Amino acid sequence: MTEIREFKVIDTDNIVRTDKYLSAQMPDFSRSEIQKFNITRKDGRAVKMSEKIRVGDEFVVEIPAVQTDIATENISTDFNLDILFEDDDIIVVNKPRGVVMYPSAGNKTGTLVQNILAHTHLSTLGGEVRPGVVHRLDKDTSGVMVFAKSDAAFRELVKTFSEHDLTRKYIAFVWGIPNWEEADITGNIARSSRNRQKMTMVKSGGKPAHTEATVMNAWSHAGVSQMRCKLFTGRTHQIRVHLSAHGFPVLCDPLYGRGSAKLGSVKDADLLDFLKSHDGQMLHAEVLEFKHPITNNMMKFKAKMPDDMMELKYILEEM
Repeated sequence: MTEIREFKVIDTDNIVRTDKYLSAQMPDFSRSEIQKFNITRKDGRAVKMSEKIRVGDEFVVEIPAVQTDIATENISTDFNLDILFEDDDIIVVNKPRGVVMYPSAGNKTGTLVQNILAHTHLSTLGGEVRPGVVHRLDKDTSGVMVFAKSDAAFRELVKTFSEHDLTRKYIAFVWGIPNWEEADITGNIARSSRNRQKMTMVKSGGKPAHTEATVMNAWSHAGVSQMRCKLFTGRTHQIRVHLSAHGFPVLCDPLYGRGSAKLGSVKDADLLDFLKSHDGQMLHAEVLEFKHPITNNMMKFKAKMPDDMMELKYILEEM
């Protein structure tokens, strides 16, 4: 079913092009996806994405239903859902490590969305592949996630995340012992030109990113620290990129962890065995706090660390 969204330019701020304006209004879609939509002005005139916007401009966007060979009927129950909260509008779950968010070419079954669909319905506004999805966690990042069950909740949650009107805190085990207890890390993030799977900090371009890192524990004999990271923006791989760029890569991170260069310094047999047997970053979305999209009540959810991160902490404390 085609979805219609309408936008009226109230303030141009620093945005001058139509494509950038529409991307800011629809953060649940990539710019390449938006360029495929049927976009007109309110009076029916065609729109060029490179055109400059003006205050008062009105746009009508037709978003076609997602066509895919992976239908939402392909639900599955490959793992037990850890449901933290559920009502008629939202469902909050603790995502396991190693689980993909939604179906893709290489992952057609066993995804988090499919398991939720085996339990309940989700808003169709995210499309057939991504129903109810308003934010994402990487495959090997565990923790608290909220999904929209009603269309009204979907719209409000998308707005909440795009405006960063919520609190997100993560736990990370990292290489290195900082000489500070708390640090504000800022720096624009963009996709790497050398490796399209990676993101990188850039001096110009990209998107602004802000992470607050606090040291929770430090094991100097192992050269490892435990940090709590608070996100003020939500860029792809933000914590992993920011910490790695500042010399504190997340343990077991295959993209940014630089693990092979660090393993030689590990003397403890149990820690070395753990690090060699894990290939998913030691990162967990611990806290998610936001206003309920319908009732407007403040809600706070906290998920305990997964077993492997608990095991890692035990090893470090026993060394």
